[in-house]
Order: sequence, then structure tokens, then C-alpha cells
Amino acid sequence: MTSMLNYMGLGMVACASIAATPAYANGTTAGTSITNTATVDYQVGGVAQGQQSASNSFVVDRRVNLLVEEVGNATTEVAPGQTSAVTTFQLTNSSNEILDFLLTASQITGGVATHGGTDTFNASNIRIYRDAATGTPGSYDVADVLVTYIDELATDTPIRLFVVADIPAGLPTGAVAGIQLRATALEGGTAGTQGAAVTQTAGANTAAKDTVFADGVGVNDANRDASHSDADDYTVKTATLTVTKSSRVVSDPFNGTTNPKLIPGATVEYCIAVANAAGGADATSVAINDSVPGQLAFVAGSIRLNGTVTGGTCNADGTTGGSYAAPVVSGTIATIAAGAARTLIFQALVN
Repeated sequence: MTSMLNYMGLGMVACASIAATPAYANGTTAGTSITNTATVDYQVGGVAQGQQSASNSFVVDRRVNLLVEEVGNATTEVAPGQTSAVTTFQLTNSSNEILDFLLTASQITGGVATHGGTDTFNASNIRIYRDAATGTPGSYDVADVLVTYIDELATDTPIRLFVVADIPAGLPTGAVAGIQLRATALEGGTAGTQGAAVTQTAGANTAAKDTVFADGVGVNDANRDASHSDADDYTVKTATLTVTKSSRVVSDPFNGTTNPKLIPGATVEYCIAVANAAGGADATSVAINDSVPGQLAFVAGSIRLNGTVTGGTCNADGTTGGSYAAPVVSGTIATIAAGAARTLIFQALVN
């Protein structure tokens, strides 16, 4: 009878304890000692006797869990030769204890990247930064801290991490590099020091704080291995320019503009057309230079910039601009959008 009453008392107290305790995502902190006591009052011959009690204690074990997630779910567009190209991730400590986390950034070799492109190149100078509370939180900037591990990450706390790398020059539009970030749980408890590896408790439950791995499968780690990982990729988007140069006779001293001929004194118009292939990036600060041959004399004020091309033919449009420093004609077009063509036009007289 006493045993049954003890169990009933334990159950009633446990239920009351559960009802009074708020729920947390990661549960009760590992190492917490939970104690409850059952009491039994009874009578003999109608007379109350002394109270009997029994207590039970156990230590909450440690559940090691973590989650690494790409932020944005889209490829990171980069330009050839770009430095400090940024991919963004989030790490959450879903364990029921403060832990350290070792960080590893790696690249895939060939195959399909996470956003569908085929991996064709490797970035260089890969490093990992932790987002700082100063500067611009949520975005990579000079305030962020270069790290190899995360120190003393509290439970239920997501932090933003940036994998930063340099992109080789000379890559074509559509080239892809797959990037992966992996975090591995380490022992916490000592601020400023990277913790040791976490070990899962083998065999039966012990009276001490045991450890259970509860993490899922990432892109380059296994189920329940105290690690988790996710992926992003860099996709090159560049401008591919083609240049064509043409000329036409505008007038001559004898025929004027009616069927003019290329005789001394004739006016020749040159067109330099720069086309940017569709599907790439905008080309900016496009500087054009052309040397006027010695047999020609530049016509002052004849330079026009940013004209258009129709059917391969330069249109008589654009705006005045550019400069002439004998014998070179120069002009800069601010932007040539992907799929567009723009021109520099100038005139010269045949000597």
C-alpha cells in the first residue's frame, strides 16, 4: 500500500510541476536536478499517525542540437575579380545548454550546386565572419568579426555568419562555385576558449548528466553527429562586350551630300559601337579611345556619345561630349545595359 501511495503522490506532484513550468523550445537546462517529494498521512483507530514521505531526484541530460541555414535561398551574384564576395548563413543553438561551435567553410568539386548551377570554379581566400551588433547588423561590414569558432552560444539564439571569398578574374557569365558552411558542437563553459569535442553518452542512462545527439542531416554531415551544415553558391554575372567600327562618307566638296565620294576634303563619319551580350551584367564606365589617322583632320565638336544601333547600323543620335587630344578621340559611356549597344561617333576631313 505504501509503495502505491508513494507512486500516486509522485505522479500528482509531477503533474502539478509540469503545469506550473513554462515551456521553452530547448527544454530544461542540462544538468538541472529535478526533485519531488511524495507525502502520506494516515490514521489508525481514527487517530492521526505520523506523516511518511519519499523523495526522488534526477539530473536532466543534455540534448545536443544545432541548425545551420542559408539566408536568402538564392545564389550570390558576383563579378569576375570581385573581392570579399559574401554568402550569408544563420546558426542556431537548439541544445539545452550553452555550447561552443567549430566552423568550417568548404567548396564542392564539380556537380550541381545548391541553386542548380554546375560547379565550375573555386573561390579563394575563404574566411568566416560573425555579424556584429555594431555597424550594420544583418549585413556584412567592417565591424564584423573574423572567427573560426563561436564562443559560448546561448540556447535558442540564432546568429548570422558570413562566408566571404574572392572571385578569380576572367570567368564567364554563368560560372558557379558551390560553398558550404558546417558547424560542430563543442563543450562550452569557458569564455574565450574553444571547447573540446562533445562526446555522446553510450549505454544505459547514468545518474550524471548524459549527452544525446539530436541534430539532423545537413549537406555534408550525418544524422546525429553533433554537426549541421548548409550550402550557398556564387554565380558569376559579367558583361561580355563586342566592338565594331564602321565609317561612311557624309559629303564631299563637289557632290555635297548627294552620292559623296571619299576625295580630299570629304567628311567621313566613324561609328564605334559597343554591344553588351544579353543575360550578363551591366557594363559601366565604358571608356572608348580612337586615334585619328594622319591623313585625316578631326572635326571639332563632332563627337557624340551614347547613341543607339538598329539592325547593325549606327543611328544618327546620341549627345555631344567626349574629348579630343590629338590624335586621340575619347569618350566614356556611363552604362551599357545587358542586351544593349551604345556608340561613340565622330567626324574627320580627308586631307
